[in-house]
Amino acid sequence: MLTPPAAVHALLFTASGPLEKKQIETLLALDTKELDLALHAVSEFLKGSGVALLETDAEVELRTSPEAEPIVKKLRENERARDLGKAGLETLAIIAYQEGATRSEIDWLRGVNSSTSLRTLLMRGLIEGREDPKDKRRARYRLTTEALAHLGIRNAGELPRAAELRPNVAALIEREAPPKAVE
Repeated sequence: MLTPPAAVHALLFTASGPLEKKQIETLLALDTKELDLALHAVSEFLKGSGVALLETDAEVELRTSPEAEPIVKKLRENERARDLGKAGLETLAIIAYQEGATRSEIDWLRGVNSSTSLRTLLMRGLIEGREDPKDKRRARYRLTTEALAHLGIRNAGELPRAAELRPNVAALIEREAPPKAVE
């Protein structure tokens, strides 16, 4: 059984963005004072680690500490300077033409694990992951406005042959849907 600080740390590490304090309290059956103590313990644990706990009145998130920002900036610049490559372009195309896709759908269509491609696209700000309305346990990836600008289009409907290809991809996924998986 995890201690409250360890459980809070695990939730924040796993989350792709800020978590509401009330949500953490509910998930871990903590009251406000217990959560405050756990957050303080996590913050103390992280000191000097390159990761910091950011906290507002309502939300909390793990982020890179200000001291680590120069080295993280170098990493991002290095990754952005590289080409997307075939895998990244395939993944981006599936998300674009599908108007959003889960990792399992992308993996199934490509026939390989797409985690690295998704991470690269996320880091470059070309896609974003949101809760899938059909299955709240999975993320559905969508193009960002940055991706549209990068592609030189105003919306995904302007993609070449979009009207022709979208129904085919949707039918293929519906007909031979990949097995449901938790992402």
